Amino acid sequence: MGRVARFVIWICSKFNRVEIVQIIYGLQEVLAERNPEVKPKDDFKEKHPSYRDFYVDPLPPLRKQPTKEPQSSPLNWQNLLKDYERKHGRPLRPIKPRKGLSVPHQYRCEHCDAPAQYLYYNDGKRRTQVRCKVCGHFFSNSETPSSA
Repeated sequence: MGRVARFVIWICSKFNRVEIVQIIYGLQEVLAERNPEVKPKDDFKEKHPSYRDFYVDPLPPLRKQPTKEPQSSPLNWQNLLKDYERKHGRPLRPIKPRKGLSVPHQYRCEHCDAPAQYLYYNDGKRRTQVRCKVCGHFFSNSETPSSA
């Protein structure tokens, strides 16, 4: 026997017919949400207390359009190599190509103009993304390499 059936039997044993009708009328009022003081237990909210518990910020996050950062002076790969050697006490070695995955010698870094010996494919056999070992810049592998 379930909880509801036991509750019905308990109500029938404690109340007379008129009082049971009043209880039913009161429950109908609660289910129709005409009684704002009494709300039925919300089982879903107990199981998931944070569901859709969010708020909207009073102000939008961006009040004005962001300004672009000023372009820094173009990097020179030779100066970057000297800085690396000064900082680490040893020169930065060129890339060791493996399994024929070397970048063609015509390519140069778009950011610091480093030669192909410091460039490598960053996505393996797909060969669509190139990374510069000198400045760490990523760029897309286009059909026409950068001119020297």
